[in-house]
Formats: sequence, structure tokens, C-alpha cells
Amino acid sequence: MRYSRLGSTNLEVSVVGVGTWQFGGEWDHDFTQAEADAILDEAEAQGVNLIDTAECYGDHLSESLIGDYLGRRDRSRWIVASKFGHRFHSFMNRTDDYSVDGVRLQLEGSLRALRVDAIDIYQFHSGPDELFRNEKLWRMLDEQKRGGKIGHLGISILGKGSEMQAREARSMGAEVLQVIYNRLDRRPEQMYFPYALSDGLGVLARVPLASGLLTGKYAPGAEFAKSDFRSTLDAAKRERDIAEARRIQEAEVPAGESMAQWALRWCLKNPAVTAVIPGCKSPEQVRFNAAAVNETAGG
Repeated sequence: MRYSRLGSTNLEVSVVGVGTWQFGGEWDHDFTQAEADAILDEAEAQGVNLIDTAECYGDHLSESLIGDYLGRRDRSRWIVASKFGHRFHSFMNRTDDYSVDGVRLQLEGSLRALRVDAIDIYQFHSGPDELFRNEKLWRMLDEQKRGGKIGHLGISILGKGSEMQAREARSMGAEVLQVIYNRLDRRPEQMYFPYALSDGLGVLARVPLASGLLTGKYAPGAEFAKSDFRSTLDAAKRERDIAEARRIQEAEVPAGESMAQWALRWCLKNPAVTAVIPGCKSPEQVRFNAAAVNETAGG
């Protein structure tokens, strides 16, 4: 595994991490503790040390599965990132809560679920610009950071994008940006990466496989179960993305090479990107993702 310094933090993260939205039950599978353990054990075996989760992946469900695991393993081995700003109610049903008191309660809930004294990276989660600019919120978070409950602050920028949040991240005390970045969505190259490079911000690239569309598995007309969040996406856009992914596979991916591993390496080639955080449903997928980096290291 390769490691890289995460912006101006003191964290050396594996360039491939583990995204854990799937643990929250919105990827057409309800994970048991044993299944989560197997995925994280394989991640450790592959040298992965970065876990990304959130309070709203289930009602702290993903965090609880991770916390149970960490309670039986060496906590110091892992860099844990979580997020705040939403309350989970049911499948794909959340309400926003970026209030000072609400976020303080979310932080305490995440600490309990994760069974940790401090969250290494605590991120503003896909919130709008008007709520991002709440200086009282950032002051409270800085107090929690000085109190030892947060290691570093970050911003997980909402899917529709916000150049302003990247531009003002450093002034709010954030050191990390988490952004959607993949071969189908290159907006960060203009919207975020210049600020990351100039302000010393680490970048975590989420959805590097475009929610599975860059694996080469899906053909036009593909259908997803109602319990899979991808069934909630705009169908016309999904069809366009599938068609574009097939074009990319034919035009850009070398013959005989795994498209998914190519897509992970494609993200990591950008000097602004510190790590990718693909989701994975099995230990086999963890090994597969890690192998992409091993191939990069081998030339």
C-alpha cells in the first residue's frame, strides 16, 4: 500500500480507503457485524488505514458496525473520518440539522457509536452554502477540536457542487475536502483542486467508481433493486452515464485491464488527490481495490 500526507494534517493515509455508506443498508444489503469485520480485516491486511463513514449511513448504523470492530482491534491503526449535518429517518429519507446544538449532539452520538475518544476527521456533510457560513457552528467545532474530540475538520462538498466551500474551507478551519471525483465527473479539476493545492487541503475522492458505473458491469437498461440507492437516481442521467462509461472502456482503458482498477488509478494520478474512498461489499472487493495501487506502484 502507498501512503500520502493528507494536506496540512499530520495524517499519513493509505491512498485507497474504505467508504462505508453501504454499511448503512442503502446498497441493497443489510450488513451483519461479521460481514463488516471481514471487510475491515481485509482492509487492514491490505495496508488500508482510512475509514470514511457518516452519522446518516443508517441512524449511526455504519458507525456502530465500525465501532464494534474498533472496540476489538487496535484503534491506533485506523484513521476514522465521519460527518455531520443530517438525521436519518428511513431509506434515503434524511433531514438537515446543521444547528450548533444539533451538531454537538451528533458529534456525541458519533463518538459513542464509533467507541472512540476522538474522530480523526470530522466533516461538514453535503450542506448548502447558507448553512456552511454559520460562524457559530465553526467556532463550536473548533472548541471541540481544542477539547480533543475532533482531530481535524473537513468539508464533504454536496453533489451539485460548491466552489465557495472549497474557496473558504481554510478560513473556516478545515484542512480536508471530500469531493465526488471520477472519470465521469471532472468538475473538481476546476472547482476545487486549485484551492486544495494553493491552501494545502487534503482531498478525499468519493464515488471514484461512479457508484459502480465505472466497473464495466452495467449495460444500458440496467435496473437496480428498490433497496439500492441507485434506483433513486435520475434514470435518464444514469443511462447517459452508462453509455459514456462504455465508450470510455472501449476508448481509454487498455485491453485486458480491469476498468475499475483503471478508474481508481485515474483519480490518483491527479496531484491534488490524496486518496480515493471506494465503497466495497466484500473482502474480495477490498483486495481488488488495493491491487489497483499495487499495480501503480509496480509501474
